[in-house]
Amino acid sequence: MAHELEVRNPFDNSIVAKVPLADEAAFDRAADAAVAAAPAMARLPAYERAALLMRVSTAITADREAIGRTLAAEAGKPLKDALIETDRAAMTFHIAAEEARRLVGEVIPLDLAAHGAGRIGIVRRFPIGPIAAISPFNFPLNLSAHKLAPAIAAGNTIVLKPATKTPLSALTLGKLLHEAGAPEGAVSVLPMSREVGDRLVTDERFKLLTFTGSSPVGWAMKARAGRKKVILELGGNAGVIVDRDADVAFAAKRVAAGGFAFAGQSCISVQRVYVHDDVFDVFAAELVRLVEALETGDPLDPATDIGPMIEEGEAARIDAWVREAEAAGARVLTGGRRLGGAMFAPTVMTGVPSGAKLCAEEVFAPLVGLWRFSRLEEAIAEVNRSRFGLQAGLFTRDLQGAFLAYDALDVGGVIINDVPTWRIDHMPYGGVKESGLGREGPRYTIEEMTEPKLMVINRTTS
Repeated sequence: MAHELEVRNPFDNSIVAKVPLADEAAFDRAADAAVAAAPAMARLPAYERAALLMRVSTAITADREAIGRTLAAEAGKPLKDALIETDRAAMTFHIAAEEARRLVGEVIPLDLAAHGAGRIGIVRRFPIGPIAAISPFNFPLNLSAHKLAPAIAAGNTIVLKPATKTPLSALTLGKLLHEAGAPEGAVSVLPMSREVGDRLVTDERFKLLTFTGSSPVGWAMKARAGRKKVILELGGNAGVIVDRDADVAFAAKRVAAGGFAFAGQSCISVQRVYVHDDVFDVFAAELVRLVEALETGDPLDPATDIGPMIEEGEAARIDAWVREAEAAGARVLTGGRRLGGAMFAPTVMTGVPSGAKLCAEEVFAPLVGLWRFSRLEEAIAEVNRSRFGLQAGLFTRDLQGAFLAYDALDVGGVIINDVPTWRIDHMPYGGVKESGLGREGPRYTIEEMTEPKLMVINRTTS
């Protein structure tokens, strides 16, 4: 451990903690330990894996307030949202414990042809082996849990690199897993420089790489990962459709929540909202009213709704994107300015050209754009125009319209009568196009983290 990392609060730049950064030697010790512990983890009975995960879930709940405050301080996440994330992490470990008990196989009849007569097949899922994991800054506790908990449930070992800006939450999970009785070497949480952490991508000791982060970085990792399996949970620019028959007040309320929680720094944060001509003006006015009522400020203040972006450079970036869109004819309905430091005012815009960064790229900021449409098919086509495809939302009372959107939207999940930001942790979560590869949610991640193995039994001996 050669260097030390200063973890700073994005709101006031104060030092929250100092943690050691793993060097090359520490990386090799962790990788070797994961390899050495893999056979023992694979043999660990399901009931023991489940009990281990339940002990972690219970420990998170017991220390909820302290964990939430640490998360709020390191990420600049409003305390109310940090506590919700803490509860979700406890739930993720609980769900993974249940899935550890449900890791079942199947029996396959093989007599579909004459030469299969008298034979049966048994399929079971086996641990894939040591896992390399990289988690992001925006949900540093729960998205680390979505990598650690399924790995343990499946009987794998894991080395996790947390985001260097927010390593404390993941280190807390590593500590809790150790205290809960994880086998020696089975779990390592190592803050690392990008150069050292990059070895997770190419090191052949790992059989699977799971990464959550930006699309360019994720796809570049996949290209260099060699033979290892890859799970990618990447970016988006989530679209919402508000149809003419929608409950407009409810839709505006949910967009205000889904577009501005954690300063919009979520890959499923609402970014593009397509509103039917008949209700556009009413919806826009209500959304602006709700957004202007949001409290910005210190994330550790329980009254705060929107805290800072992760760093000042991100606030400067989105400010430049707003100015670019304005120069191309877009109009700011509210916000559209920096508030000092890493703070950016919650912003609603209209008339943003489809080629502007605010529409075409992932905003990852407290900003929502509004566009008009006259036919549902037209709005679906606009949502699909994106190169991303994570989740989308549709507000409607029309069942036929809901199924039309479900069939036609090119995304990993369609949320009817709510925003694409909605997620519960056991559901299959992931995207298509540039938004990723594979699915998270403990059951679905466990499938990715295991390999099916077939045994054929010949019941005849003559």
